[in-house]
Formats: sequence, structure tokens, C-alpha cells
Amino acid sequence: MPPSTEIGDGFLSPTKGSVSFDEMFASIISYIGESPGQAYNLIIGTDSFLNTDTLFVSAIIVHKVGHGGRYFYKKLKRRKMDNLRQRIFYETTMSIELASVIREHLNENGYKKLGVEIHLDVGMNGDTREIVKEVVGMVNGSGYAAVTKPDSYGASKVADRHSK
Repeated sequence: MPPSTEIGDGFLSPTKGSVSFDEMFASIISYIGESPGQAYNLIIGTDSFLNTDTLFVSAIIVHKVGHGGRYFYKKLKRRKMDNLRQRIFYETTMSIELASVIREHLNENGYKKLGVEIHLDVGMNGDTREIVKEVVGMVNGSGYAAVTKPDSYGASKVADRHSK
């Protein structure tokens, strides 16, 4: 089964609880509207946790540059994926798919210039160093900015916090 963000209900917010995609998107737009002169980035990152199955957590963060931000996340369980390379590619694909849906909505609502970054749970140190170029290429080829460790807090901190 190919990766799927299964857009719809099931997004969670630490402050708003369970929300649909439309409610999450409206909250992001509302947050940006509170201080329209500020610089914002939209960050998407996915992390996974291996147990009897594999839990994937995708985080959507609206970052008000220099002033914090808000985030939402979605959890998806999949069959157990022991292969690290396969899991990282799955995480990357999930983030790209989610970014594409959100980007489409942003474009339709007058936020075409909002920067979108995809934070990847890979870095030049550790087991993932051999696939950094490949996943960064996937993200850049899809039209998004790729961020890796140690700067990829969307995946390595926010999504990771909810993956266990």
C-alpha cells in the first residue's frame, strides 16, 4: 500500500484537540491573520516509531518567525517496517503528499507566497547519512525546501514527541 496522508479528520492540536483538515487549515489561516505583517513558514515533518507495527506521525507547524508558532499532528499506523531506509522514504513521501494538499489550499486562499519547508529525520551523522541526498532530492524535486538534522525540528522534535 503506498503512503497516504489520508487527509480528513484525525488531526490533533495540543490546544484545540481533535480537528478535521478543514478546521486545521482555518486555524492556520486565522493564526497568520492575527499578525499579517509578520514572516511565517509552514513546516511539515514526519517521524516514525517501530513497535509491533509502525506508527507514523506527521506534524504541521505554522511558525511565526521569531515568535513561536502553533502545530497540529496526525498519527497513522502501518504494518511493521523493520527496514530503516524504507521507513525514511515512507516518512518523506507522507510529508510531501501532505505538503502538496496544504500548498493547494494555501494557493486557493491567497497564501501562495507562504514558504513551505519539509523537515526530514535524517542527517550526516548516524544511520541515515547514506540516504540524505536521495530524500533531499525527492523533497527539492517536489518544489519544497528540505531541512535535515540538526535543524529539522519539525520531524526530530515535534513529530517525534507524539510518536511514542
